[in-house]
Amino acid sequence: MSEEAIYVNLEFTPNPNTLKFSVNRSLLPSGAANFTSLSQCEHAPLAAQVFEVPGVEAVMVGTNFVTITKSPKGNWDTIAEKVPERIQSFLESNGSPFTPTWFAQEQSRRDTQGAGGDVETRVREILDQEIRPAVAMDGGDITFDRYEDGVVYLYLQGACSSCPSSAMTLKMGVETRLRDAVPEVREVVQV
Repeated sequence: MSEEAIYVNLEFTPNPNTLKFSVNRSLLPSGAANFTSLSQCEHAPLAAQVFEVPGVEAVMVGTNFVTITKSPKGNWDTIAEKVPERIQSFLESNGSPFTPTWFAQEQSRRDTQGAGGDVETRVREILDQEIRPAVAMDGGDITFDRYEDGVVYLYLQGACSSCPSSAMTLKMGVETRLRDAVPEVREVVQV
C-alpha cells in the first residue's frame, strides 16, 4: 500500500509580504502556531527547516498550511522555490511538525488561560468557530489575548500580522461580529 504523494501549493494572500503554502497533510489538529524567529522553533522542527530558507522572516504553521512572511531583503523567487521543497522533504521523511514537548506546552498554556467568565467564553467560541477558520483561508490567524472592560484584545498572526487591510478586517469584520453576538463587547484592539 503506497502513501499518497505530498503536494505543496502556493497561494497568494491579501498581504503583499506573505505567501501561503497549502499542504495535503494535516500539520496541526486546530488553530495555528506562529514563529517570528528561529530561536522559537526548538520544538517545531518544520518551522525551523523553513526558517533556513533565506529571506524568511516569520513562519506560521496552520492545520494544513504554512504561511511565510518575507523579510525586507528576501526574494520571492527564492522563497517560492525553496519553501515548498523544504516542506515536502520534511514531510516525506515522516517528520512531525511539532515535538510532543510542544504539544504539552500548548496544552499547559491553554489550561492556565482558565475560564475568564461568560463573555470571554462566548468571544473565544466565535473566534474559534467562525473567525479563525475564515482568516486561515487567507493564511492568517487571530488569537485571543484578553477581555477587559468591554475591550477584546487580539493577536493577528501570519498573513494578518502586517497586512494593509488588517485594520479594516479587525474593525469592520471581527469587531462588528463580536459586538453583534456579545453585547458586552464595545471594541476590539490588536495587541
